[in-house]
Amino acid sequence: MLTLTACGDGADQQGQGGMPPAQVGVITVEPKTLPILNELPGRIAPTRIAEVRPRVSGILVERVFEQGSLVKEGDVLYRIDPAPFRVKVESAKAALARAEAARVLAKQKADRQTHLLERKIASDQSHDIAVAELAQAEADVAAAKAGLDAAELDLDYTSVRAPISGRIGRALVTEGALVSATDARSLATIQQIDPAYADFTQSANELLALKRSAEQRVASEGRDSADADAARVILKFDNGDQYAHPGRFLFSEAAVDASTGQIILRGEFPNPNGDLLPGMYVRVQIVQGEQRDAIAVPERAVQRDAGGAAQVFVVGKDNKAELRQVRTGRIMDNLWVIEEGLEPGARVVVEGFQMLAPGAQVTAHPWQAAKAEGQGGEEGHAPAGTPVKEAASTAETPAGK
Repeated sequence: MLTLTACGDGADQQGQGGMPPAQVGVITVEPKTLPILNELPGRIAPTRIAEVRPRVSGILVERVFEQGSLVKEGDVLYRIDPAPFRVKVESAKAALARAEAARVLAKQKADRQTHLLERKIASDQSHDIAVAELAQAEADVAAAKAGLDAAELDLDYTSVRAPISGRIGRALVTEGALVSATDARSLATIQQIDPAYADFTQSANELLALKRSAEQRVASEGRDSADADAARVILKFDNGDQYAHPGRFLFSEAAVDASTGQIILRGEFPNPNGDLLPGMYVRVQIVQGEQRDAIAVPERAVQRDAGGAAQVFVVGKDNKAELRQVRTGRIMDNLWVIEEGLEPGARVVVEGFQMLAPGAQVTAHPWQAAKAEGQGGEEGHAPAGTPVKEAASTAETPAGK
């Protein structure tokens, strides 16, 4: 009798001092317009490619650049032995000096013949010969100057320079090799990767739909019609990380692949840090349209039962938790688009649902994503100010069991 009485008193005390309602963070579902993204695989390509080739024949004596580095247009990359070309320059200078000396002699002779002809001492034929010799001497001087320019140009070409700015690859020729301007092989390859292209494929119908969507957005925003040919695109790496810089979708660069019938599309992305390398596999997101009156909730609010069905906790008017089955669509910016199961105005539990059971009394407060991320952003953390032991004891049974 004494034992039963003691147990009864303990049960009454527990019923009178029940645990407070669980603290949960909720969002109020509101319909919104969300863009429809299409994600396509692609490869990074350089905007310009240039092969470094010699313009004169000779022996390579020095490689100046560092393989894989960034070079600017005009930078010296290789040096060819300049000694034979310096000899040619000196020879051309001597030929020019000889031609100039012959011109001086021819001019003096022509002037003398002119003076004698005025005094009627020389014949017209002698005068004509002297004038012709002067003209020939002046032509020889011009030819000698051109030969000197050619020799100096060949000497300058012994310094092989970068034709464009970009990232240079590995050296294909080493010092000591004999190179020629007629060789089929190149010395190195330079690829300009800022900006960089992302090439990907899409069907013709999807491309037309994308172009119409871009034109409609341009018309609704009152921008110039030329902007329709440069829709914004987003790039993601193979590991799922998003590239920091948005790009432009170039409709004018579209071409049809004859082997597959697909349209090869091209996006242009700034690449100031050189993160995008030619040949890199990426995924490109393009806005294909808009979904109006869409309902979306944060990813962390959606749970899965034992069968894999999606479900969320909803706070009813009586502040009681209700487990509701939903049908999810696509994910966009860490949001699940809900196709069925939620109506506008519903209060969905985002934080604290791990401690809930259907029918549990709760105290709801607005959930803020920035604040949650600042506290760690981990699901299962109780809201600030809620003791962990009390919150855990409130849940009668785990959700989904």
